[in-house]
Amino acid sequence: MAKAKTETSFWSNFLIPGLFKPNQGRVVRQVTAATIGIVLVTAAWRVRATLLVEKEPALSLGIPLAIAASGLWFAYRLVNWPSFANFLISVEAELDKVSWADWGYLKRATVVVLVVMFAMGAYLYLADFFWQRLFGAIGFLDLDTID
Repeated sequence: MAKAKTETSFWSNFLIPGLFKPNQGRVVRQVTAATIGIVLVTAAWRVRATLLVEKEPALSLGIPLAIAASGLWFAYRLVNWPSFANFLISVEAELDKVSWADWGYLKRATVVVLVVMFAMGAYLYLADFFWQRLFGAIGFLDLDTID
């Protein structure tokens, strides 16, 4: 008999402070939480710049701090939500399987890409120049309006 999946919703786990599988997928989870946190703290900072409440300075500081604190808690809980955490753990496991290129190969490949880009740019420039002059010579194109 198959096991029944007990999937919990994000909001039911929102106030639970515990970590889900704390030793798995740490790097990806930390980077994800930091990125979400930076976005939400930046949003809180922009809210503070937008509010500029001179009569109530507590509001101009309190609302952004509340947004930043709740945003950081949201980011922390999101990366510890079992469904999302399992996804991030799988992402880190797949990234560990990738065979990354060494620096020598990366430099050679970069040089090849740059040389091909400049060669194609030069070819397109010369082709454009040729066709402009040809069409200008036969009267199909008015060269005075191009420049």
